[in-house]
Amino acid sequence: MVIIELLKAVLFGIVEGITEWLPVSSTGHMILLDEFIKLKVTPEFYEMFQVVIQLGAIAAVLVLFFHKLNPFSPKKDQLQKKNTWTLWFKVIVAVLPSAVIGLILDDWMDAHLYNYIVVAIMLIVYGVAFLYVEKLNEKRPVKIDDVHTIDYRTALYIGAFQCLSLIPGTSRSGATILGAILLGVGRSAGAEFSFFLAIPTMLGASALKILKYGLDIMEQEAALPTGLEFADLAVGCVVSFIVSLLVIRGLMEYVRKHSFAVFGKYRIGLGILVLGYFVIRSIV
Repeated sequence: MVIIELLKAVLFGIVEGITEWLPVSSTGHMILLDEFIKLKVTPEFYEMFQVVIQLGAIAAVLVLFFHKLNPFSPKKDQLQKKNTWTLWFKVIVAVLPSAVIGLILDDWMDAHLYNYIVVAIMLIVYGVAFLYVEKLNEKRPVKIDDVHTIDYRTALYIGAFQCLSLIPGTSRSGATILGAILLGVGRSAGAEFSFFLAIPTMLGASALKILKYGLDIMEQEAALPTGLEFADLAVGCVVSFIVSLLVIRGLMEYVRKHSFAVFGKYRIGLGILVLGYFVIRSIV
């Protein structure tokens, strides 16, 4: 039974590692996966698990882009170090809108929006949006083709788009990349900035969930986590890290040559399947 449980955690890690970076909604897929495969954890632990598992994916970004994100690298001259610090400041500016709104609405969204209907609708809506924006973008010139040339105003606007991802089924990477494209940022630069923006966003979200979980334990509203629950989380994080390494590399190569239209079609198809499945289940 322990092996089966850990294999479930492996599957959750694979789904997280793939969907966190593709514009298809990791939270939405995790909610849907939970409908079919249940981890043997308490509801309070699972609420924390589905966010903290993202730390594995974040570690992959830090590994792959360590040199680009490291302002202390001895291989960089003073100008390059300054540009790296500036990039970090832009990322911090971009994370502010979702940080403020997320703190205010976190509990409300958990209670009202984490369900298959919202996920399915958002999958379809943003799938259509991707197809429309890519069609619109065919005749529009790219204004910003390097992540370092994104200015503070554009960074803030991209951060505002990230607020949309607070609704499950939207996709954090999808919202930020879509916003970047609308603002005239190239796909490659938009994807990179989205990856970097994920670092403080997910670290903050994970810290918030861990804090809430700890407070629930202290107030005896949640049970102490078991060894198996910790094992599920550890396995999920490790697997999501490994899978993310492959997915990020593949996505960066893909966006240099292709549009995001295929992800729009996938979202629409999946959203329709999800709605159909749950409608049929409710009838039967």
